[in-house]
Amino acid sequence: MAELRGPKTLVLQITAVVRDPGGFLTVSGHFENEGTTSLVIPSALRGDETAILKHGSSLGGATLVDPEGKKRYYVLRDTDGRPLTTTGLTTLAAGRTTPVFMQFPAPPPNAVRLVLHVPTFTAGIVEVSE
Repeated sequence: MAELRGPKTLVLQITAVVRDPGGFLTVSGHFENEGTTSLVIPSALRGDETAILKHGSSLGGATLVDPEGKKRYYVLRDTDGRPLTTTGLTTLAAGRTTPVFMQFPAPPPNAVRLVLHVPTFTAGIVEVSE
């Protein structure tokens, strides 16, 4: 669906963007290390908000942009401020992958082409599958 290139040989492959009946949008995929040595997954992925920083490594800094509706959507958080994303990201061995997900508030039903921004990665256009 989309490929976002990160630092060195780290790639984020997005495989699904699904709207669920509860009003959420889940972005799923995996990190892949295309290199020949282990990589540290950047801590910058969690963003710089104090509420997210105290919960460790995550994809809490990711955002979705609806270019037509001119709105930005931030990763959802639970009642304790933890981001609703994959957490505990540390290193990735050469040639390996690890699954990831991020949950956002669902944009309006007519918003199907969105731009995914993840800190330190190129942006990528993703399409919502109903």
